[in-house]
This record gives sequence, structure tokens and C-alpha cells, in this order.
Amino acid sequence: MFGRVKPLDAILATAEKKSLHRSLGAFQLTMLGVGAIIGTGIFVLTAEAAQKAGPGMMLSFVIAGLVCAVAALCYAEMASMVPVSGSAYTYSYAVMGELLAWMVGWALVLEYAVAAGAVSVGWSGYFVGLLREYLGIGLPQEIVNANALIAHIKLAFGATPSTELSTALEVGGYINLPAFVIALLVTWLLVIGTKESAFVNAVLVVVKITALTAFVVLAVPVMNSANFEPFAPLGFGGISAAAASIFFAYVGFDAVSTAAEETKNPQRNMPIGLIGSLAICTVFYLLVAAGVIGTVGAQPVFDAAGNGIAPGNSTAMAAACANIANEAVVCSKEALAWTLREIGWQQVGNLVGLAAGLALPSVVLMMMFGQTRIFFVMSRDGLLPEKLSRIHPKYHTPHVVTIITGVFVALFAALFPVGALADISNSGTLFAFAMVAIAVMVLRKTDPNRVRPFRTPAVMVVAPLAILGCLYLFFSLDWYTLSLFVGWAVLGLIIYFTYSRNHSHVGRGVVEVHEDDDDIPPSSVPPMPGV
Repeated sequence: MFGRVKPLDAILATAEKKSLHRSLGAFQLTMLGVGAIIGTGIFVLTAEAAQKAGPGMMLSFVIAGLVCAVAALCYAEMASMVPVSGSAYTYSYAVMGELLAWMVGWALVLEYAVAAGAVSVGWSGYFVGLLREYLGIGLPQEIVNANALIAHIKLAFGATPSTELSTALEVGGYINLPAFVIALLVTWLLVIGTKESAFVNAVLVVVKITALTAFVVLAVPVMNSANFEPFAPLGFGGISAAAASIFFAYVGFDAVSTAAEETKNPQRNMPIGLIGSLAICTVFYLLVAAGVIGTVGAQPVFDAAGNGIAPGNSTAMAAACANIANEAVVCSKEALAWTLREIGWQQVGNLVGLAAGLALPSVVLMMMFGQTRIFFVMSRDGLLPEKLSRIHPKYHTPHVVTIITGVFVALFAALFPVGALADISNSGTLFAFAMVAIAVMVLRKTDPNRVRPFRTPAVMVVAPLAILGCLYLFFSLDWYTLSLFVGWAVLGLIIYFTYSRNHSHVGRGVVEVHEDDDDIPPSSVPPMPGV
């Protein structure tokens, strides 16, 4: 079961044939990381974090950033040793065997596909706000969330009628149509082979950073310290829960580690790029969070019994927000733009919303690209049907797996709130990152003489910290998310033992190099940027 290891030398064959020019320095790596990390999380999840932790979300940003830092150092060593397709799935296959590699690849579905759904929902909130502010068009509730539909489903499956379900039927909708449409549009772009150029990516990075800088410059000077009290209204448990969600705002740092083969003096420049980009983003995030808290307050809303409402419970949130005289930031689906409008910067708030509206669809594209690439490599290994790796004769893209992925992403986006999707995505990401940290330690023992362009410093301290940090954030997720992860894992095991194990190329003795990039989609887009 654990003995099917794909030889590391076979995996490395492609990298040896296609050695890349080392041209990136510490500054370029740091900017690459900043551009990849800043994205959906800070634009969308600020309100979710405030509902879980209140002003304590500032500490949540620090905790999530520290866990990412130690995980990034482990990721960098594996990426420098195995600079080929497949991300954590490939690393696990080379070190810990096929079963665990399959589970990592299966978890990466949550990381990429569900995250793409979360970004689509986040974009929908800003899109609805832009239509309202610029064109005076208010979209009906029936097509911007699925509260009523979910309530009907719960009742159909025997749920006890309650005030919450009644509220959902009254104020909720049936589908998040903008999120559904943007996911399908991105799928179409991926099928026909459209990809972003380096120039467009650079422009989007400037747009995102400019928008956040404008927010900080306008919000921080008018902060009121009274808004920081109470700092942790739901205790440290709320701060931990927010940190587990905010982890989504940092994912993307592996775009730095995947550039290890193109880095000058990687032993020096990789840690500077990784830790530097995480440090810059953490400072940015803390300033943005302080601006939100200090200007409009960030206290959570409570139900009738005085309990904090889970932000993923959109029905209860809608009911609580309807009873608030002055709308709270936790009730907004476009927190940063809303905050600026509240403090008198109406047009700048609209521009920040426009910046998010322009930048977020590109993040959906890159996440879905990453998902199709993982599926593609797993298919070529025989763990998924090889028909999934079929290439379109005209567009030269893996159209079958792209369409399947796109349909599921669109359904996720149409039916689930952003907070729930982000948490589910984080569960898969944290599992995969913990496995990479384990792989680093195992490989240090089993293959100590392997050339490592980058070596994790103090690996027997850093790797266990990464594992413990990932476990801490993983178990800080709510029980609903953890139960979904367990169900997903069980489904994965069923598929593995009924199909994948019998069709595996390694299991059948076919040890060929599957990562030859001749007919794999272009790799100019990092696998997991900008969330």
C-alpha cells in the first residue's frame, strides 16, 4: 500500500533535460510573492474574520502568516529538488508512496477547485456593489445567494422547521448567478487556451496594491482607538477560527518556491523572497485590518441568545443584520469598499470595488488552471481515467478535465457562501502542506546526499513547527468543515481502491516520465497564486 514510490530520478529527468536559466534575485522573488499572495483573502474575507474574532482578527493575521512562513521554507526545499509538474502531489509520490500521494492530490481538489468557487463568490459581492453604485441597478436576492434553496433542501431531508429556516425562505435567494456565470466564463477561456501575459499580471498586481494602499492612506489616519474594545469578544477560540479562515489570504506563497530552479543563489535568495513577501503582506494585512476596525468597528453580530453567529450561516447573518440600525462591516460582502464609503470616500470606495472586480476573475482563472494541471498529471499517472488528459485538437488544452472542473466550480459558487468555501479549501491546503513538511524530513533521512539547491534551515525544528501549525489551524476550522473534509477523504479512498490502485502505472510496472511538458498546458501561470 505504501511501497509504490515513483522514483525521484524519473521525476527529475524532465528538469534535467529542460534546465532553466537562473536569473531571479531576492527582489524579483519578493515581488512575485507579493503579487501572488494579495488577492481574494484580504478583499473578501475581512468581514468573515471580523465576525469570528472582532478586532482580534489582527492577531489572526499574524498567526496565519507565521504558519505560512514555516510551511513555505519546507515547500521551497521540495520545489528546488523536484521542480516539475504536480506540486505537493508529485513530492508525496516520490517520498511517501502512492496512497498518500493520491490523498494529497485528492485534497488539492479542495485547495484549487473549491477556492476558485470562493473567489467567484467574492467577486460576485463586489460586482453586485459596483452595479448598485455605478449604474443604480440592484440585483434581486433571488439571484445573488442560495439561502432559500438550501433551506428547501434541508426541509426536504427532514430538518425541523425553525425561525432560521423561515427567515431563509423569506429573504434568501435560489442561486448566486453572477458567481455561477463568472466561473463558466473562466472555464470557456481556459478551454480555448486564453492565458494571461506577464504584462497583464503585472498590471493586476499594481491595481491590487494601489487599491490597498489607497485604503490604508485614507482609513488609518481617522482611526478611533475605542473601536478596538473589546479586542476578543469571542475569546481566543474566535481568534483561532479566524486565523484558520485567514490562512486563505496567504495561500500563493508557493509561487515563490516553484521558481527555485530559476533563482540565483537560491540558498540566500529563496528565504528572502519567501519570508520577505509574507512579511510585506502581513504588514499590509494588519494595516488594512486596523483601518477597518478603527474607522467603522469590527464587532461581530450575535443571535437572540447572545451567541456569535458563524459567518458561513448566511441565513442567520442576514436576519441579524436586518435588525441592526446601522449596517456593520461584518454584514458587507465588499468590506473594504463599504468601509471607505462609510467614512466619506464614496468614489474611492467604488474604485476599490472596481479594482477587486477587475483583479478577482484572473485569480479564478489561475486557480482553475492549477486544478486542471493536478488532475492532468494524476491522469497521466493512471490514477484517474486517462481520457481526462485528452488534448483538444484545435486549442491544444486538456478540455475534458477543464470542462468537468469548471462545471463543479460553478456549482460550488452558485450554492455556497464564500466563508464556507474558503474554510473547505483551507482544509485541503493545510493537509497538503503538512504532508510536504513530513516529506522534507523523511527525505533528509532516506536520501541525505541528494542535491538540494535550497535547504530548509533548522529543518528538524522548522518542519515540525509547520506540521503543528497546519494541524492547529486545521482543527480550528468548524466541525462542519472538518466533517466535509472527512467525507471527501473517504470518497477519495473509495475511488482509489476501486479504480486508481488497479490502473496505476507504477502499480503495473510502467515507470515512465509523465511530467514531460510537451502537451501539458503552459506553465507560465503559477499553480496557486493570489488568494
